Amino acid sequence: MTRGGWPVPDTDQVTQALARNLKRLRTERGHTLDSLAARSGVSRGMVVQIEQARTNPSVGTVVRLADALGVSIARLLDYAEGPSVRLVPGDRAVPLWTTPAGSSGTLLAGVEAPGPLELWSWRIEPGEGHGSESHPAGTVELVRVDEGELTLTVDGRDHIVPAGTTATFDAAVAHRYGNAADRPLLLTMVVSVPPLTR
Repeated sequence: MTRGGWPVPDTDQVTQALARNLKRLRTERGHTLDSLAARSGVSRGMVVQIEQARTNPSVGTVVRLADALGVSIARLLDYAEGPSVRLVPGDRAVPLWTTPAGSSGTLLAGVEAPGPLELWSWRIEPGEGHGSESHPAGTVELVRVDEGELTLTVDGRDHIVPAGTTATFDAAVAHRYGNAADRPLLLTMVVSVPPLTR
C-alpha cells in the first residue's frame, strides 16, 4: 500500500517494533509493568498486550507511554537503532492517525537530544481536526502552516495561523489543530519534550 507515492509501513511491523522497544526501554529504566502503568496512566493489561504485540494501541496510549518513559514516539516505533547520521526514507515515516476523509499525522523522524524531539507532517481536510491532551510540563510545539489556514486552539483559546506562518506554544495544556477552511491544510510540526527526570 502507498500513501502520497510512498509505501506505508506494514501495521504488523510497527506493532512488533513498538512491542520490542517498549519492553526494552521499560526494562532499561527499571520500571515494572505496574510502575509504568501507574506513571503513564495506561492499564497494566494494556502494557502487557502492547509488549506481546497483541494490540494496535491508540495514538494517545503511545503518547502517554512515550512521555512516561521520557522518549519520543519515534523511538518507541523505530525498527532498529541506526548510525549517528540517520536517514529516514519516506517508507519509514509512520502515519499515526488518519481519518476516512484523508486527514493524517505522520511522524517523519525523532531524536533524543537532550529529550525527545519529533518532526511531523500533517494533512487536515476541511472541517476536520485533531486534538491532544496536555503533554508533560516544558513540552513545546512549533508548527508551520505550509498550505491553508490553521485554527490552533490552545487551552480553549483559538488562534488563526495563515499559510507561511509559524506558531510556537507551551503544549502542557490541551490543544487542537483544526481546519475550518474549504481546502486541505498542510503543516509541519516539531514537538520538543523535556528529558525525563528521575
